[in-house]
Amino acid sequence: VQLQASGGGLVQAGGSLRLSCAASGRTFGTYALGWFRQARGKERECVVSVNWNGGNTYYADSVKGRFTISRDNAKNTVYLQMNSLKLEDTGVYYCAARRFLGIATTETAYDYWGQGTLVTVSS
Repeated sequence: VQLQASGGGLVQAGGSLRLSCAASGRTFGTYALGWFRQARGKERECVVSVNWNGGNTYYADSVKGRFTISRDNAKNTVYLQMNSLKLEDTGVYYCAARRFLGIATTETAYDYWGQGTLVTVSS
């Protein structure tokens, strides 16, 4: 499985961005997915995760109520809608897929990674 993330960019605080992650492969619909971010000087952290059919999700406390993950299995794509962006949301965002149905929040639980897309939130 290959993952291609896109949609990052520069946005003012309070603004919105939508990240996309397109996947190759026929088994996308059986994978749980996640978005991780890494801020400069910090470890990579899971911000959201979604199970294979979109019925179960995890959101980090820092993004609850502002970020929404969704997936379109017919298009092999997962989205991350980010609203009310804050300065601390700045970082490189990575999409990831795991060969299991359920959500996960640790890096080691994921088998495939996209290349990352940079999100910069300015004041």
